[in-house]
Amino acid sequence: MMQIAFFYLFAFLTLACGVLVVLNPFTRSPVTSAMFLVLTIVSMAGLFVQLHAFFIAAVQVLVYAGAVIVLFIFVIMLLDLKEEEQRRIKPVMGGLATVAVALIALAMIRTIKHSAVGFTLAKPVVEGSTISLGQALFTRFALPFEALSLLLLVAMVGAVLLSKRDLK
Repeated sequence: MMQIAFFYLFAFLTLACGVLVVLNPFTRSPVTSAMFLVLTIVSMAGLFVQLHAFFIAAVQVLVYAGAVIVLFIFVIMLLDLKEEEQRRIKPVMGGLATVAVALIALAMIRTIKHSAVGFTLAKPVVEGSTISLGQALFTRFALPFEALSLLLLVAMVGAVLLSKRDLK
């Protein structure tokens, strides 16, 4: 019973904070949206903990809520974004967006109705330990892993060069 309560709590927090990232009714500052993104990521980590995926939850908090959000805030501060003006939504675009959301919702509901979710569930098999993840990462996926590390290094050097002022 407690697991269900925590699931609904974390699911609600994830959805609510995700909506607040986009809508941001309190202020138009992009920093506030980044903070709501941190709360969304932490709430999703709570859902992963309930699934007994502790490694994914920890990596999500450390990598996404830690490093990526710091990078986002660094870029926001580097660009010196002012508070955005309130934009008016054109009625035609608002109507098209509403129709698109309704079609996607209908497709999702129809897919869930016609699927056999929950009828023939097999017993879950615990695979994916950190040892097998590390072996796969450094054997089969060594080249993509190194390419990604080089890409991040180039991005970091580029950010430093862009933020440097001319000393002339």
